[in-house]
This record gives sequence, C-alpha cells and structure tokens, in this order.
Amino acid sequence: MEYDPKKVICSCGRVTCGDVAQAVKNGAKTLEDVREATRATAFCGSCTDRVEALLGQLLSGEAGPAAQSPAPAVSPADLPAALVRKVCDDLFYVGASDHRIALFENQYPVPDGMAYNSYVLLDKKTVLFDTADQSVSEVFLRNVEAALNGRKLDYVVVHHMEPDHGATLGAVLKKWPEAQVICTAGAKKMIGQFFGADAAARAQEVRDGVSVMTGAHILSFHTAPMVHWPEVMVTYDRTSETLFSADAFGTFGALNGNLFADTGDFPVSEYRRYYSNIVGKFGPQVQAALNKLSALKISRICPLHGPVFRQDLDEILEKYRLWSTYEPEEKGVVIAYASVYGHTANACFALADALSERGVRDVRLFDVSKTDGSYILSEVFRRSHLVLASVTYAGGLFPAMESLILELKNHGLKNRTVALMENGTWAPVSGKKMTELLTGAPVTLLEQKVTLLSAMKESHRPALEALADALAAGIVG
Repeated sequence: MEYDPKKVICSCGRVTCGDVAQAVKNGAKTLEDVREATRATAFCGSCTDRVEALLGQLLSGEAGPAAQSPAPAVSPADLPAALVRKVCDDLFYVGASDHRIALFENQYPVPDGMAYNSYVLLDKKTVLFDTADQSVSEVFLRNVEAALNGRKLDYVVVHHMEPDHGATLGAVLKKWPEAQVICTAGAKKMIGQFFGADAAARAQEVRDGVSVMTGAHILSFHTAPMVHWPEVMVTYDRTSETLFSADAFGTFGALNGNLFADTGDFPVSEYRRYYSNIVGKFGPQVQAALNKLSALKISRICPLHGPVFRQDLDEILEKYRLWSTYEPEEKGVVIAYASVYGHTANACFALADALSERGVRDVRLFDVSKTDGSYILSEVFRRSHLVLASVTYAGGLFPAMESLILELKNHGLKNRTVALMENGTWAPVSGKKMTELLTGAPVTLLEQKVTLLSAMKESHRPALEALADALAAGIVG
C-alpha cells in the first residue's frame, strides 16, 4: 500500500503518516515506541487502530510513501520585485532605506529616514560588500539574490560590524553556505560574539594593505581603526578606482531614488550632523585614514549610509579634513540657552542683536530644551564661537544644558571660543557649574561672563555689550 506522508493520522497531536514512518526508520517497533517518539495515540486514543495498522505495514515492508506531485514552478514574475541599482559596470547597489525609523541608534532624530547601503560586485568571483540593518533585511536579501541571478556568492567583505550593517550577516551566511567572509581580526572576533563560532570560522582575517583578485578587479583592504569602531576597514578597488568607505562620508537620510549625490538634494548640514555625532570624537583617527588613502586615485566613494559620490569628491574630502581637525568652517556664533520662564532667553536675544549691530552676520540661537543636541553639536562644529547661557536649576545646572556640555566634550570639541551667561534668582551658580564641566576641554573661555539676577535689566546691558565686543573682535575684528 501507499501512504501520504503529509496526511495527519493522529489529529490530537497533529502527527502525520510521515512522522510514524520516520519513527520506524529510527528504530520504533511497537506502538509504545511510536507513542514515545511522536505522541500519536497519547491523547484520546481514537487513532490507535489506524496507527497500529500503519505500523504493521511499515514493519513488514508492505507500506511505502506515495509519490509526491512536484511543486508548481514559480515564475520570476510572480516573485516580489527586487530593488537593485547599477553603480557602474559590474557593481550593483543592493541596500535599502528605512523611511519609518525615528531615531538612529535610538538617539539621533532622522526625520528623513535612514539608508543602509550594500553592494555586489559581479566579477569572476562575486563579492558582497557589507550586509544591512535588520529593519530592511527582507528587501536586502531579495536584492542580493536578484543581483547574483543564480550565481553563488564567493566573498562577503565586512567593513564594520555594527548591527546597522552586520545584523543580517548570519542570514547571508546561511543562505550562501560557500561564501567566505573577509574582515579584520577585530571584526572576526565580533562576528563570533554576534553569530557564534561557526560564523567566525568562515572569516578570513586580512592585514592592512592585503589585496585579493576577484578576476578583473583587484581589491586592497586598509584598516581604519576608530572610524568609528576599532575593527573598521575600507576597501579600494583598483580597477574601478572605487573606495568602499564604511561609515566615512555617510549622512543621515533615506535614499529617495537618488542613488548618486549629484542626482539629489543631500544637505551638507546632515553630513556635518552625521560626522559630528557619529565620528566626531575620533578626528585624529580620521586624519590618519585620510592620509593613508591620499595616494590612491579615487573616482567613486561608496559609503554605508547616504548616496554614492562619483563627481566633485574634493568637496566632501575637504569637509572631512576640516571637521577632523576641528577647524570651524565659518566665523560665527552659536548661542545655546536653557531658560525656564524666558528671562535668560531674552538676554540671549539682546546679545544676538548686539552682535548683529557689530557686523556679525552668522548667529544661531538654540533652546536646548527644544532642539535635540545632535543638531546643536553639528552647528557648533560649523562655527567658531559658542555662548552657553543657563538658568540655575535646583541649586545646579539646568539638566538639558548639562547634557549638551557633556555631549560637546564627549565628541572632542576643541578650537572654539566659548562664553558663559548665567542666571539665578537667589543663588546663581550655573556659570560655576558650566566652568567646571568645561575644565580640561581644549577651548578658549572668555573672561566676559554675564550674570543675571532673575529678569534682564538695563543694568545688565553693559556686561552684554562687553561680551558682544569680545565675541565680535574674534569674528569681524
């Protein structure tokens, strides 16, 4: 007799004929053996006669599985569409954008979403450059499969193991079991931490300057520690003069069909905000990486976030040179204030007016309680002068101002001129607290501190004017 392996023979336990056959194959000889292996007959018992009959036929060799109809062929037209873009020649973009995300790394506002970039090279050997965030895993894996178009995957180059780029590595290694990972020793260790020893065993460590030939392309690997994790490396393709730059030269924001920087509007403010918040603390390491790559002829930059650069590369390279040396782009003033009832804010408005009267054209005011610190940090990186103004709160510093100063220090702010303004009704100590927090920071702290007692009065005007004079002297001087 023939039996259907998929047919349920014990409805209580959802046991199929195939399950019983597998139990016999594994050594079951009695009804009790089958019950132990499958739980068939262990519930209401109504299936006992059927299970016993099938067991006897299986043991005697009288029963065999019925031929299964082949699964209907699936037309490629019936599969979900892939979103693959050609970068150049045999290089393809297989990344994806998340338009729903509100906070990148659960802290940085990204109102325009986030792009997670990945690339496939179709040479004699196929190469996948990085994977993607878990939030876009379905689209990413579909894109990689479509780009390979039936070919096996030979290499996965891991530039950076942070989960926004490495979360789907495990799925890639499972889907393409012959693929070998190329990464730094630090990344190999992290692969083991994230995905276990079997995944780490498939990783080949490369040293700085090592090259791999994939056919027509020669890939060289260059370590870039602390840009912005210690295991980071970048890859240079000598054939196409393409730099796969890891997190360097990236930006906040999803791609909206504009894969290339020259085809869309990608504001420099978001590149600056991305750099200052994500990489900003590691300026010396960025300088070291830039120096290491300076001898290479680069015609294209493929970052892990944001668009691909294929022209005017000097502009973004110059920005990175400025940002990594902590040199301000412009002479201007950021005034960041913490004000509960508006009195400290009013004094800041008066200071901004006084600066304008002295010819300072670039002044930006930020309420630290309203504007996320990532935006303020970015604007401080841009300008030469900074005023921190805070009310005294609960005998100390207003929490949002304290957070901002700590963030500025943590991101390595230097080469800026800083002035302080404090306010307090019975014991103004915010100036003292801000000074203490700034101790050790490589900035120039002006002596002209302004102290308010509750509301701003005309008697405070001379101190504000003196501060405006000191600030303007360094800008329009």
